[in-house]
Order: sequence, then C-alpha cells, then structure tokens
Amino acid sequence: MANDLSNPIFHDEDAARAWLEARVWPNGPVCPHCKAENHATLMKGKSHRAGLYQCNACLKPFTVTVGTLYESSKVPLHTWLAVTFLMMSSKKGMSALQISRMIGRPYKTVWFMCHRIRESFRNDAATPFGGPNTPVEADETFVGGKAKNRAFKEPAPKKAVLSLIDREKGQVRSFHVPNVTAKTLKPIIAKNVEAASVLMTDEAPVYSGIGKRFDAHHTVNHSANEYVRLGSYIHINTAESFFSIVKRGIIGSYHHVSEAHLHRYMLEFDYRYNTRSTRDFDRMAGSIPGIVGKRLMYRRAGEAGPL
Repeated sequence: MANDLSNPIFHDEDAARAWLEARVWPNGPVCPHCKAENHATLMKGKSHRAGLYQCNACLKPFTVTVGTLYESSKVPLHTWLAVTFLMMSSKKGMSALQISRMIGRPYKTVWFMCHRIRESFRNDAATPFGGPNTPVEADETFVGGKAKNRAFKEPAPKKAVLSLIDREKGQVRSFHVPNVTAKTLKPIIAKNVEAASVLMTDEAPVYSGIGKRFDAHHTVNHSANEYVRLGSYIHINTAESFFSIVKRGIIGSYHHVSEAHLHRYMLEFDYRYNTRSTRDFDRMAGSIPGIVGKRLMYRRAGEAGPL
C-alpha cells in the first residue's frame, strides 16, 4: 500500500470499510451486541446501507463502527482514516486547524475527531514497565507558555507532566499530574513500574522516598551540571529527549493545549514515540484496534480523563 494520502482507503468509502473490517474483525464479523464471532449475514439490497450485517445469534443489525470511536459519526470512514494518518505522519503532531484546511472540513469537526482518535491510543491493559535489572527513567516537565509572551506579566500557566521510560523496550508512558509531589507521583510510579526495576531520576527530593521501593535507585545531579554517571548507564537523558519533542510539538504545532485535554495530547505523543521505528501508514494501522470499546461523546470531550 502507498504510504501517503494517495491510498484508496483515504478517498473511497467501500475501500475504507473493507480495510477497517479486516483489522477490527481479522477472523470475520463479531457482533458487538452478543459477541458472536463469524456468525452474521451481510445485508444486501438497496434498502440496506452499505456494510450492514445481521447477527444470526441475537438477530440485531450492526456495522463495523458499532461499539467503536466512529459510532454514530456523520463523517465518512475514509475521512476518519485520512485524519488518523495525518496525525501519525508528523513527528511533532499536526494541529486540527491545519488538518481542517487540508481535508476541507470545519475546524470544530476536526478538533473533535482528533480527540476521539487520541482516545484510541489509551491502553487500559498496559502492564508495568521494567523488571529485574531493567532501568526505568522517571522525570517530570512543565508544559505551557512563557511569561514574556503574555499580555500581562503574571506567571505563565504551566501544567505538570510525569513520564516513565522503559529504557530496554524504548517505550514511554506519560501522565498529566496536578502537582509534582511525592504524594501524587508515588502511586503512579508504583502502579506502572515493577519493584524489581532500577529507577533513574534526577536529584529532586520527591523521588527519595519513592526510590526505596525499588531494587535500586540512581540519581543525577542536574543542579551541579551532572547529566550522566557510571559510563552511560545512570542518566535520564531519554526522558529529556522525549520532552524536547513534546514541547516543540506543542509550541510549534498546537501553540496552546488546555489542561482539560493535556492527557489526550500526551497519549498521542507517547504513541508516536513508541512506534517511531515504523512507517507512517503502519503506525496509523496499528492504532485501529484501539478504537474498539471506546466512545467519546462531544459533551465529554472537554472533561479531563482519569490518570
């Protein structure tokens, strides 16, 4: 398949539906109502909309979009796939306004589509990072504008983000946190990093107590211009590199990210980073299974999700 927007699935609705069905239902249609597998009949005829199936077990009709992020959407499937591809083909992200200009859809529609797509990157079944002798970096950063760029000189509204990086797997997992305190960070790190891991952090005092639950805890002293120790083993440079991508993306592509949606933007940055070695089209295709079982209603788009 072509690795650009010339692919038929981005322009033809029948091609898009067939492509989506093959990925959501690799072993045949699955009824979203009773979960019966490969036990449905494709409804044909002018009185039935394209792609409509009837389950032979519960007799209820369904399409491939039922029970997914695309359910009840008036936007064509091929447009959904095109927007997903555009989001995945830019290392630092692409704004909804830019995508709106490219596909000729209203900004408000594309903005909501992008947030729905970001929900597909959420992995509720993620297992803890690390393991015996495995280094896991933990670091936090603050996302937001600079005071010098504001009309008034009060402090810029920064938002805190904690990122964990499994150095061996090359995977990152980020969380928007209300504050950077041991009370806030400890349960997140404890849930997402195995106790047998080697925790790598900076010298911030919030990590001193947290590090005691791990087999080892090493720090680097940034205030003394120390960024690596013990050869190239003790450092958090991987996290710092990831943060540079995030900040350049937010400043250069999105310009402004509200606190209510920061957790979704971080899902997007995490997913792109974790699939950085794959082609753009494969990265887009890999996100499709994540649309199943997740729905984001417009009235909920402005709500901040759980950590």
